[in-house]
Amino acid sequence: MIRRVETGPDGYDYEVRPVAGARATKVYRCPGCDHEIRPGTAHVVVWPADIGERGVDDRRHWHTLCWKNRATRGPTRKWS
Repeated sequence: MIRRVETGPDGYDYEVRPVAGARATKVYRCPGCDHEIRPGTAHVVVWPADIGERGVDDRRHWHTLCWKNRATRGPTRKWS
């Protein structure tokens, strides 16, 4: 898989991976809009690029459109 790194709403670099709806089996809360991402909904998962694959606890699941619009719609929740 090609590594995709994008700048997040906080100015830091994040690794971004798409999650197909068929692979989305849990409920997540999008930090961009604070709404649920329901099972079966395609979305993206992002984590700080400087920690690589070991950043499981730092992963955040975003609606694809929320992530695309992150420049004008920053996180509604603190990433901690």
